[in-house]
Amino acid sequence: MPVLTTGRLMLREMTGSDLDDMAALLGDEQVMRYYPRPKTRDEARAWIEWNQRLYREHGFGLWAVLLRETGEFAGDCGLTLQHVDGADEVEVGYHIRAGLQGNGYATEAAAAARDYARDVLGLHRLIAIINPANVPSQRVAAKIGLAPEKHAAVFDAEQVIYAGRL
Repeated sequence: MPVLTTGRLMLREMTGSDLDDMAALLGDEQVMRYYPRPKTRDEARAWIEWNQRLYREHGFGLWAVLLRETGEFAGDCGLTLQHVDGADEVEVGYHIRAGLQGNGYATEAAAAARDYARDVLGLHRLIAIINPANVPSQRVAAKIGLAPEKHAAVFDAEQVIYAGRL
C-alpha cells in the first residue's frame, strides 16, 4: 500500500519482507560511505523495526522506495524525529542503491517526503543532517529547498544541518 507516489517512484511502509533489500542497501560500503560503517543484517532488521515503531507512534518514518515501472527496490526515504542542539526536529532522510544513484531518485523521493511533511503533517520546518563530506546529499537537500543552517554534533560526529521553512 503506497504512502506516496511520484512520477517514477512509490514509497510504502517497510515490512519484515524488506529485510534482504534493506540489509543489502545499508550493508553497501558505497551507500554508507559517509556513515561510520555499513550496517549488519541485524542492524538492518532493527532499522526496519525502528521505522515500524515510527509509523505507529507518529504516522511517518522512512519508507521503502520502489520504482513504479518495475516494482524494483530502490532505497529508503522519509521523515524521522531527531534531537539536534536540544531541539526535536523532523528530518528528511534518503538512501538510494549505489547502482541507481545519479538518476534523481533521491531528490524525487525527498521532495515527496517534504510535501508530505507540509501538506499532511502540517509541519513548517524540515531539516537534513548531512556529513560535511557528503556533497551529493547536500545537493539533494538544496534541490528540495533546504539550505545550510549550522554545524552540530549529531550521531557522535560533526554534521551540517540543512533546514528550510515549508
